[in-house]
Amino acid sequence: MDSIGEECKELKKKYDECFNEWFGEQYLKGKTTDPCKVLFKEYRECVHRVLVEKGIDVQEAYEKVLGTSKELSDPNKKETETQNVKK
Repeated sequence: MDSIGEECKELKKKYDECFNEWFGEQYLKGKTTDPCKVLFKEYRECVHRVLVEKGIDVQEAYEKVLGTSKELSDPNKKETETQNVKK
């Protein structure tokens, strides 16, 4: 699968190759130190830039949900409550 931004394609390719090799050759054999962290960080930053440039709000993607009350809440409930208030 290609990346969202043309300028991120090469970074994604490098990260995918690194991750696949690490996962298959090291992680599954008990070596959990991830040598691909730097590549992932660079790729994530590139994707973030592209999303912002396209006007996509990325704040929600960084919001912590796991382990909070939001984890079990219905994401559609807020939308329904807003619609009821407008009526």
